[in-house]
Order: sequence, then structure tokens, then C-alpha cells
Amino acid sequence: MQLKNKIALITGASAGIGRACAEVFAEAGARLILIARRKESIVKLAEELKEKFSTDCMVFCEDVRDYDSLKLKLDNLPDDWKPIDILVNNAGLARGLHKIHEGVLSDWEEMIDTNIKGLLYVSRIVLPGMIERDSGIVINIGSIAGRETYPMGAVYCGTKHAVVAISQGMVIDLNGTGVRVTNLEPGLVETEFALVRFHGDDEKAANIYQGYTPLQAIDIADVALFIATRPPHVLIQDILITPTDQATTTILNKK
Repeated sequence: MQLKNKIALITGASAGIGRACAEVFAEAGARLILIARRKESIVKLAEELKEKFSTDCMVFCEDVRDYDSLKLKLDNLPDDWKPIDILVNNAGLARGLHKIHEGVLSDWEEMIDTNIKGLLYVSRIVLPGMIERDSGIVINIGSIAGRETYPMGAVYCGTKHAVVAISQGMVIDLNGTGVRVTNLEPGLVETEFALVRFHGDDEKAANIYQGYTPLQAIDIADVALFIATRPPHVLIQDILITPTDQATTTILNKK
């Protein structure tokens, strides 16, 4: 499937995997709806994509946790922007690294509200239109943490296990509608992920990616593009992609 003039909505598009997806989809000719909380970053990205690829972009400075605001914006898109062909549910984060009995409640709430409820909110708004048009692709950015739980990551891993279940449920519920759903699960990717997890502690964050070659955001974006360009009879339900040096969440060949 060619992406020329297709409309792709990407959440968490201001950095990391979301930004990389915006870049590769723009290069493939898609029109983009970019959603992120950081207005300056998302506006700058849209300008760069316009200059480099002549890409048309709609930009919304929104938090995926705010259903009402999201729905208002997306329900009132111009008519030629309403038929969203591809949804990349990328917005998500990890906060903190604690044993369950030492967890910080605000961290838990932010992860649950963003990683689970945010994904559900955007999907609930976009899916009816896809079903009406008998076509659409949803790419949920999960994690290897959705397959394996690691020490001091119970809640984050729990949210990504939920993404697995939701993605599987989507495949079942949308069977026969023409709408396809993929759960894309990255391992260690060098982005702002660790910096966000450690609340801005640069030293702790940098250590996560030392001693081996981690994935880059473009590696995941390239896979997302592959998923989005399969012919209509092909459904890729689940993909796990890790660095060569990563065997599991906890087994990592650091030199």
C-alpha cells in the first residue's frame, strides 16, 4: 500500500519514536496529524517536515489523557483531514524504578493514564471513522515489558501487558471491518525514555544505553512504515524488535 496522501495520526510525536515515525511517514508521502504536549517541538517538527518533504501537517498541542479536548479537536477536523488512514498510538512513558511497596503514586497514575487510558481514548475517537470506511491501520507502540516483567518495573510492565491485551482485543473486535491492528514491541531504544523515567537524571539515563549498541528511534519507525504499507489482506498482529545484544528484559550483553 502506498502512503501518498494517506492521513496518519501520530501521538507523542515531538520526540523519540513518534518523531521518527513522523519523519519516515512524511518521506513516504503521508499527510500528518501530530499530537504532543510540547508545542514548540511539535510546531518546529511540522515546519521541518514541510520544508524537507513538502508534507502537510495538522498540529495539536494536546495530552492524550484529556479525552474531551482530544475529541473536540479531532471531531472538528476539516473534512479533508477526517478520513484518518493510520493511527500510531505512540504516546507513553515510564516513571520511576521502585519496588511495588515503595512506588510513587503520582508515577503510577501518570503511567496508567497515559499508556493505557490515553491509547484507549485516541482509539475510541478514531476507530469509528475507520470502521465506517472499511479500512484503517492501528499501530500500538508496546514494549518488550509487555512480555516480561522486570524488577522494580511492575506498574510500567503492567501497563504494557495491558497494551498487549488491548491490541489482541482490538484484532478480535475489529475482525471483518477491514481495520488492522499491530502491537509493535521495542526493546531498548535510545530516546528520552530513560531520562523521563529517572525524572531528568542525565547520569542514570545515560548508563542505560552504555556498553552495547541500542536501537534508535528510526529502527522502530522503519518497522512501523513496513506495517503500514502491507497490502490489505496482510495483518501483522505482533512484532518484537530488540538490539542484537538484548536477549530479554534483563539479559543484556554489555561490553
